[in-house]
Formats: sequence, C-alpha cells, structure tokens
Amino acid sequence: MPDVTIYHNPKCSTSRNVLEMLHAAGIAPQVVEYLKTPPDRATLERIISASGEPVRALMRRRGTCYEDMDLDNAKWSDAQLIDLMLEQPVLMNRPIVVTARGARLCRPVEKLLEILP
Repeated sequence: MPDVTIYHNPKCSTSRNVLEMLHAAGIAPQVVEYLKTPPDRATLERIISASGEPVRALMRRRGTCYEDMDLDNAKWSDAQLIDLMLEQPVLMNRPIVVTARGARLCRPVEKLLEILP
C-alpha cells in the first residue's frame, strides 16, 4: 500500500497542482479519482478522523447541493452528512491527501506540507 493517497479530481486545478507537488517531492501517491471510485464508509470515517476536522470542513459547497439541502443546518448529524457524501461523492471536497502523518484537505495547496512524510 502506498504511503500517500490523494483523493483527486483531474478537472480541478488545485487537485492537479497538489498531485504535481507530490510528484515534485519524489512521491508516487495512490491516486483515487473519488468521483469514479468513492471511498467506503470506514475509509471516509478514517479520513475525517485523521484530518482532525469536523465533517463539514471536508465537504464541498460550491457546485453541489450543499446550500440547497441546507447542510449547514445543525439538524444534520455527522453520520447523515457522511451518508450524503457516500451517496453523492461530489460533496467531498478535494484534494484530500492522506499520509502516515494525517489527512488534509489541501486548500490552499500549502496544507500539503503539514503532512508530507
């Protein structure tokens, strides 16, 4: 298993830039195009836990149903938000990089530096 995994959207310039930074650092990450191959529940829960952030911090708002569904509303539990991310992977923000040092939503791209091995 690779030491570094990136949950990647090749259409996203930030995601492409982070992947480029990994390659420039000599790292060949496992690339998961999460829109095609979303993580399972256990994996997504591990990513969220490793990030140290609340579930909503890893959710994408722009270009999704986030606002229409009022997902900022406290009525939504973390489990429900995770269910929605699994049903609609577009709700997962990107790029998320996972290393032995943790997981980060790499927005801005410099967040990657916090978890590089």
